[in-house]
Amino acid sequence: MPEEIERLYRPRGSEQRSGASEPTRRLPRTPAEEARERHRASGGGSRPPGGGRGGRVYDGSGRARRDREERRRRRRRTWTIVLVLLVVLPAAFYLWADSRLQRVEALPDYEGRPDDQPGTTYMIVGSDSREGLSDEDMNDLRTGRAEGKRTDTIMVLYVPDSGRPSIISVPRDSYVPIPGIGENKINAAFSDALGGGPATLVQSFEQASGVRVDHYVEIGFAGFVDIVDAVGGVEMCPEEPMSDPKAGLDIQAGCQEMDGATALGYVRTRASARADLDRIQRQREFFSALVAKATSPGTLLNPFRVVPLVTSGTATFNVDEGDHLSDLAGMALAMREDPATTAIPIGSTPTLAVGSVVLWDEARSAEMFAAMQAGEEIPESAMQE
Repeated sequence: MPEEIERLYRPRGSEQRSGASEPTRRLPRTPAEEARERHRASGGGSRPPGGGRGGRVYDGSGRARRDREERRRRRRRTWTIVLVLLVVLPAAFYLWADSRLQRVEALPDYEGRPDDQPGTTYMIVGSDSREGLSDEDMNDLRTGRAEGKRTDTIMVLYVPDSGRPSIISVPRDSYVPIPGIGENKINAAFSDALGGGPATLVQSFEQASGVRVDHYVEIGFAGFVDIVDAVGGVEMCPEEPMSDPKAGLDIQAGCQEMDGATALGYVRTRASARADLDRIQRQREFFSALVAKATSPGTLLNPFRVVPLVTSGTATFNVDEGDHLSDLAGMALAMREDPATTAIPIGSTPTLAVGSVVLWDEARSAEMFAAMQAGEEIPESAMQE
């Protein structure tokens, strides 16, 4: 019986021969299996790295970890560069440019000053200051050599709460009461020789009009020429030829690109039929064209234009102590909104003890000032041709 049982469970000869000649084959191990084997051999237990459930496979060299860290470092460097280019450099440039503005006390509070009003009002003054001009420049530009400074242009940019902005010329010969000086041409309020200046000029306008001035901007001859040249000149289209040796101007009729020197003569000359009234109209038109050119994409997107423009402008502008570069930007943007151009309505031009003066039209100027005090658009009926 034992022999029968042994014979039943004894392997066949063919199986013994097959087993002897052909040992059992194993499939090649995968990297995951090799990693698990190394892990068990090192005493790490039966669970492979990553949890043994489809987690990460470690080759033991740390290369994957170093690659991940290097990718993180590259991303951090990229974001740092982007941050510097988009935030830090523009902010630093803004602060640098803002610090170059020349600041004066132009808007001090005083007893009886108009309260804050809706809308925004900028007083823009072009002075005949020769500061920054060499003897050769003064000869070339025909500016003369007068000491001190006087107003060559007085304009007010008024931006209502809603509606169209307006550029308003203030005739320099406007006859108004001037604090500390008495009744005189408003130009006298700016005169150093008479004890005036920016603050006296602003106060004289505010008291005569009842309109509060929010921002003050002033530029001299040198700054004007530099800014026009920085934008590459400004195109103007005079209807008639103009020649004025005193202003250094000799141009033909028709559209032409004016450089800084030509533009200065163009806005200063009185050699026309209506003299100063024609001049203030040309000043408004040229100032509008200059701001449009300075804020055009062709200027703002061209570093060879915008950098000289900012450099020239910020070094030559005088602004109130509370004004900043952002206020100048706001003024420029308002000028791009196709502002109406006008002047304070004129009633008469008599000759008084101080010479020929301009008297405002009482009814129409009151209508203009009432709209400005209320933050409303100036009505056409109050506009001066």
